[in-house]
Amino acid sequence: MLSRITLCLAVLALVVCGGANIAMAQDVIHTHLNDTVIKVKATDDPVQKRAILGENVDGLIKAIDTVQGSPGVSKEDAAGLDELKVALQEKSDELGGRNGFDPVPDNQLNAFSDYVVQDIEQAAETITISVVTLLLILIIIILIA
Repeated sequence: MLSRITLCLAVLALVVCGGANIAMAQDVIHTHLNDTVIKVKATDDPVQKRAILGENVDGLIKAIDTVQGSPGVSKEDAAGLDELKVALQEKSDELGGRNGFDPVPDNQLNAFSDYVVQDIEQAAETITISVVTLLLILIIIILIA
């Protein structure tokens, strides 16, 4: 609940401060991912670790799908979102052992959660999407969290 409140306040701050704060929007997404890592590392049960990771990665994919379906998303944003979605889907497939990936071993789930965050953060730095699109993603993350 505290992370949901934090996300709501961050979105409100973005709306109030305007479009110049794209870095702040990216920070909110990074914070969401880092909260996931903390939850994963806080549990000892590999089944729960896998479920936490899977739910959060799949939740981000669903948020991207929803935003891509919005009429105000530019072609450039849609292309950037496609790249981010592909990266997230690969992590989901690797976690679950689908589409040619071996499942992540139980004893490597903590390290995998760190890897997912680092990889998505690097992808987000190279993908250009507008503040409006980032705000839509954040709002959807809040709603599904």
